[in-house]
Amino acid sequence: MSSANGLDQSDNGAASNFAAQRALYERKFQMYLDQVTPFTTYRWIGTAALLFLFMLRIFLAQGWYIVTYALGIYLLNLFLAFLQPKFDPSLDNADMDTSDAGQADEGPSLPTKADEEFRPFIRRLPEFKFWYSTTKAIFVALVCSFFSVFDVPVFWPILLIYFCILFAITMRRQIKHMIKYKYVPFDLGKKNYGKSNK
Repeated sequence: MSSANGLDQSDNGAASNFAAQRALYERKFQMYLDQVTPFTTYRWIGTAALLFLFMLRIFLAQGWYIVTYALGIYLLNLFLAFLQPKFDPSLDNADMDTSDAGQADEGPSLPTKADEEFRPFIRRLPEFKFWYSTTKAIFVALVCSFFSVFDVPVFWPILLIYFCILFAITMRRQIKHMIKYKYVPFDLGKKNYGKSNK
């Protein structure tokens, strides 16, 4: 009976040690993510370099086209979530008074009176989460490209054509949505007034 208690205690000790090490690793990783958060340009340069390494691997190995296609579909999904507003204006449009049908067809716009509320553009997927998910996906795809089980033989031009058609259709729909509800998902910078060019 005492040997069974000893095994239980050693198992509990090993499990708690593993949990403590995991928590320490997660804190260190979160600290690293917090440190790189303000460096948007450098983060995206690193992600572009990782994507270049993945594409170079695919080009030189002449395989893993299914992995590349799956990565492309996932990145397209992330990009669409990045472009979309958190609160869909088409749902707000359904809540508007039906007596004012002329304005309901145009969708919401910027406030024109002092009592109207200004609502800034809030993304459904914030930039940092977009970057982090993109980088993780590219890294996983790069790792998958080293295992032959993921190298399914396919005719890659069909996948490329299908992806291009899918990209064109989804982006066209997204751009129409942006035009219809009058929002721009990109921050073009704050204008500076009153500065003279001397």
